[in-house]
Amino acid sequence: MVTATRERPVETNLVQGHENWQRNYILQVKDLEIFYGEKRAVNGISLEIEKNSVTALIGPSGCGKSTFLRSINRMNDLIPGARAEGEILYEDINILSDQINVVALRKEIGMVFQKPNPFPKSIYENITHALKFSGTRKRSELDRIVEESLQKAALWDEVKDRLHKSALSLSGGQQQRLCIARTIAMKPTVMLLDEPSSALDPISNAKVEDLIVDLKKDYSIIIVTHNMQQASRISDKTAFFLSGDLIEYDLTEKIFTNPSQKKTEEYISGRFG
Repeated sequence: MVTATRERPVETNLVQGHENWQRNYILQVKDLEIFYGEKRAVNGISLEIEKNSVTALIGPSGCGKSTFLRSINRMNDLIPGARAEGEILYEDINILSDQINVVALRKEIGMVFQKPNPFPKSIYENITHALKFSGTRKRSELDRIVEESLQKAALWDEVKDRLHKSALSLSGGQQQRLCIARTIAMKPTVMLLDEPSSALDPISNAKVEDLIVDLKKDYSIIIVTHNMQQASRISDKTAFFLSGDLIEYDLTEKIFTNPSQKKTEEYISGRFG
């Protein structure tokens, strides 16, 4: 839950009237359509994301899953001509509202990208950069958050003796876990992961997967992945996208063993995609 001291993305009175809000959900998506200019990339999808769970988004390239993921923290706003219609309710707030404070929103809904993107700074500065920008400057507090974030990202023991060395000296897997730690430092409630281990070797990939499963105790995680085995290993629910449509959304075990839709079965079995 969001603390009273954190800047809210929007005033709560903007979302009065959603009496049916279910408190076990962190996100409720209603009739979401996303456009790039005149082209519709996501076609009126609706789904609910449970708290403290891992939700996998699967589907072939260009199916709309990454577009959907980026809409959850308004990253699509950075693309000229992109617009969204419908609702994405985050803790009872429609985050598609024009009155949303997008900077505050992205603190609560953090994102980790496909390719590790550490800043060309020290490991320590990678984590403290945004914190300082947000007003946290006391050294003891920064030290505490750095250690806590790196511990949660399962990286502390590997880097605690070289915090002031360049982050670019880390391996690819370590860099990605540093990016996850950087996101954790901002104390989000939701973490969006866009193919976070696709560029990693198998050992690093396994570490990231173990980390994701562990993190769901404290965060709600949504991950885009092309790796069917990864989705089946780490997620609680899976959403299958195709050509901008949400074809099926269910418990991961059911999606992979007894899907309801023929297109889902064909994709899972490798007949296309």
